[in-house]
Amino acid sequence: MSSLKVKLRILAAGLMLSGCMQATHYEATDTKAFKPKDKELLAKVRYENTPVAEPFRRAIVQYHRKESPGSIVVDSDNHYLYYVLDGGKAIRYGITVGEEAMAWSGIAKVGSKTEWPAWHPTPGEISRLGVPTYVAPGPDNPMGSRAIYLYSGGKDTLFRIHGTNQPEYIGASISSGCIRLTNEDAIDLYDRVKLGTLVVVLEPKHGDSPYNSRLALGASQTGQAGGSY
Repeated sequence: MSSLKVKLRILAAGLMLSGCMQATHYEATDTKAFKPKDKELLAKVRYENTPVAEPFRRAIVQYHRKESPGSIVVDSDNHYLYYVLDGGKAIRYGITVGEEAMAWSGIAKVGSKTEWPAWHPTPGEISRLGVPTYVAPGPDNPMGSRAIYLYSGGKDTLFRIHGTNQPEYIGASISSGCIRLTNEDAIDLYDRVKLGTLVVVLEPKHGDSPYNSRLALGASQTGQAGGSY
């Protein structure tokens, strides 16, 4: 199948996705599953733990697409990531979408995974954001608690799914970064995902979803972003 046909199918899938999902129940974070290091570092975060707007909280939803259980589908336009379950259901996570997330779409596989990753900013990020060349792992690192790296054709796509030190922007689009989840959701997804997992990144249709961004930002009472990136 030509790359154009693949892109058209992915674009059409995005149009179907938001209309075919219905939340069945929201999932509370089970901190019992966290490792001692997770509990230690999450207790040291300096950002404000702003509640995520209800539509972007982790939920079990009905799922009508054809991906196999264990697959991931990223819907940047609607600020959702789906982890496909058995029985026509999926776990839906709210996400923050950055510029880098809008620059790549297609089919990939999970090539590597890291707990509490370091951050190595690109030269463009260093110039634009004034950040150092290396940020050590920890609660103030913009990569957050977990990172999942996507590969296509055996090569790193530079597309990442990771945690965040700015949970107030879950459900919104911002100027930099890839796909971010809350640190708690990043841990939950990471524990489910295996190397080689299929990841479908739907092609963005209109960039930011203004309604979702207003909804997410309206739920934030901080008014200011914490941290960097």
